[in-house]
Amino acid sequence: MDPHLYLGFILVTIVLGLIPGPNVALIIANSVAYGPRYGLMTVAGSAGAQVIQLIAVTLGLTALLDSLGVWFAVLRWAGVAYLLWLGLRQWRAPVVDLSQVRPAPKSLRAMLPRAAAVSLTNPKVLLFLGALFPQFISPAHAALPQVAVLAVTFLVVLNGIDCVWALAAGRARGLLSRHGRLRNRLSGGALMAAACGLAIAHRR
Repeated sequence: MDPHLYLGFILVTIVLGLIPGPNVALIIANSVAYGPRYGLMTVAGSAGAQVIQLIAVTLGLTALLDSLGVWFAVLRWAGVAYLLWLGLRQWRAPVVDLSQVRPAPKSLRAMLPRAAAVSLTNPKVLLFLGALFPQFISPAHAALPQVAVLAVTFLVVLNGIDCVWALAAGRARGLLSRHGRLRNRLSGGALMAAACGLAIAHRR
């Protein structure tokens, strides 16, 4: 893989991890209510669901890319447009009030399935992965190894950030509440900048 594209993928994944969606909200709620250990258990439940999603994306996307041929460029431009739309939407999104998210019951049997369910029932993850991965894949090489590397990297980086959320949850909730609008602007701007950067790269 192109090392510059791979670094770009890592940076975009970091931006995604810093946007507090449903998974992060539940991680923070459980950490604040019961302690970091339960926040990390929530990360584990979410990671299990992400493994299922990444396997589905890897198999489906590999089969799709192998059959696209000349349409591969169209898929990449569609992904650029989707990332640009996501960035604009995040820029204009209302501030998320994390204090309104209720923690899961203080039981690992209940906590793990709930974390997995929150992750599995979020269609944005699959849409994001489907739009993101083709941007960093070279059509000159086999798709499966490249998609597999991106999937493992995505899982490691995203869950590493989720662990940081769990450990820093006591302060994170207050900080996110006070600086929610700024966070939206920074993350939305980063996604739009990534889309523009990828568009320039695709034109070369």
